[in-house]
Amino acid sequence: MEASDRMQIDDARIDAIAARMLADYDAATPGTIYAEGLRLDLSDAWRLQTAVTRLREARGERVVGYKIGCVEPGNQQLMGVPHPVWGRLWASEQHRDGAVLAKSDYANVSIEAEFGVTLSDGVVPGMSIDEVAACVDAVYPLLELHNLVMRGEAPNGHELVGNNCIHSGVVRGAPVTDLRGARQTDLNLVYDGSVVDQWASLSWPDDLLAAVDWLAGNLEAHGIALKAGDLVLTGAWGPPIPVRDHSSVEVRSCGFGHVSATFN
Repeated sequence: MEASDRMQIDDARIDAIAARMLADYDAATPGTIYAEGLRLDLSDAWRLQTAVTRLREARGERVVGYKIGCVEPGNQQLMGVPHPVWGRLWASEQHRDGAVLAKSDYANVSIEAEFGVTLSDGVVPGMSIDEVAACVDAVYPLLELHNLVMRGEAPNGHELVGNNCIHSGVVRGAPVTDLRGARQTDLNLVYDGSVVDQWASLSWPDDLLAAVDWLAGNLEAHGIALKAGDLVLTGAWGPPIPVRDHSSVEVRSCGFGHVSATFN
């Protein structure tokens, strides 16, 4: 798609692309239209993500929160975006600790080690880290699942956003609700007993909540409020790691516990 066309995408065209996107997602072959040269500006990519959201809600699915992606400047540069990105989380894609999942349900299933928080109160733009922390009722260690497939030409930021930030589910560990005071934690992603990614020192609340105020502001610009009960994936510090031939996947944190899943 030529640059001159990007300003001329009407609602009917967005809706037609969204229907194809959802059919491809359901078939575990996400984003095939990007291989045909589709390029969008970021505003149209978010329109597309929202159009797919409407289709999923129309068939009974429910948004339960939001993920933050590309929090690291290097990832933003790689994707050609000027800031982080966000996507929706779905009730139908929430899994419990110890879940057994089929690789065939995903496209190059890949994992990020991450933390999630649930909110006891709404977060509004301009809050300090401590004010955001006061709105958190629990922290969870979690596995974020991704369909790690990019079909268009780089940079792929528009494709990332249109594909709901390649998000495909969450495996969540037990909640940690005693959040008094600051604490340090490590974070380890472990495949079949071997550490494949790790961070030695992350701080609560500063590191874990650094991008939540940004999320609140960007959601507000799209007419969405970050509200009590929402689950927020607060951002990963490394890229998704493909599972490939591995089966056992764990996230371990000395400060916030552990979570695991098995892929077959």
